[in-house]
Amino acid sequence: MFDSLIGNLPTKQIIKRLIANRRVPNSLLFAGPEGVGKRQFALELAKSIVCAQPIDGEACEECSPCRRAVTFQFPPSDERDPHKKVIFSEHADVATVVPYGRNVLVDAIRDLEKEANFRPYEARSRVFIIDDAHKMNDSASNALLKTLEEPPATSHIFLVTSKPDALLPTIRSRVQTLRFGQVRAEEIERILLQSHEYSQEEARLIASTANGSVSYALTNDAEKFRELRDEAVEVLGAAVRYHNIADILKRSEKIGARTTADFEAFLDLLQNLIHRIWSSSVNASSVNEAPEIQELARNADTAQLSLWLEEIEKIRQTLGVNINKKIAVDALFVQMASGR
Repeated sequence: MFDSLIGNLPTKQIIKRLIANRRVPNSLLFAGPEGVGKRQFALELAKSIVCAQPIDGEACEECSPCRRAVTFQFPPSDERDPHKKVIFSEHADVATVVPYGRNVLVDAIRDLEKEANFRPYEARSRVFIIDDAHKMNDSASNALLKTLEEPPATSHIFLVTSKPDALLPTIRSRVQTLRFGQVRAEEIERILLQSHEYSQEEARLIASTANGSVSYALTNDAEKFRELRDEAVEVLGAAVRYHNIADILKRSEKIGARTTADFEAFLDLLQNLIHRIWSSSVNASSVNEAPEIQELARNADTAQLSLWLEEIEKIRQTLGVNINKKIAVDALFVQMASGR
């Protein structure tokens, strides 16, 4: 049921009304940032459509069609067969199209069109989900447009994308859009505490650095996260308490050698911790902060903290041009340790 999905309550209520009124459009666009649950919402709606024993129109979660509708067998990305176009779940009326490499191929959309024109096998309608719909090449987009212009009465086509503006305007004009936003950090924190062995402080920090992405938070490697967090805390301690340039530069060697993904994750953590130290410095009511944050806040200069945040943002903006991470982090750490 939709109540099991977190965040995006207004969109959830719209979907529930569509189901209750039996007005689910033949074509829907699930648009919003990465990792906020768009595909899960699309699958939940698919389950509601094929469910044998719906409860107030929603999936019961217990019948065979519900279970089979969301059970897919996907080959690894590097082993996908470009000729295996539409991938069906264990339910014959629920299928998805996934990108092959960087693109959703035209043959996949043509295959979808053919399947969409078949009558349902056991449900009242068929459901086809195009994941990462913005990856359709021009040929695929034009092929889909033909299907959307004359949608089969017994089929639903759901497009899922984090980049709706990359779709053809003519496609966007022929679908009803459901907009998704970032999930609140408090909701992500609650899920992490329920499903992972994180402390309250760790769950709060992951949630606050997830940028509203549930998938980012849930796929976080706990051991690596703790290692990066410890490095960020040690750097801040060396900069705020001791202003020891030699000590802090020793740490930059390891950080600068990390992969780009881990380096960005470190910057996320460092930026978040600096912001919390700044907030604790200027807000006397922040008594619920972690003791180490409060201690650093007592020794920190808020003006310097603001400059550090600006410098981190500059590094972020240059990551896409293959900067030397070691040089960038050296410059940042020297600025931090020298009290500038």
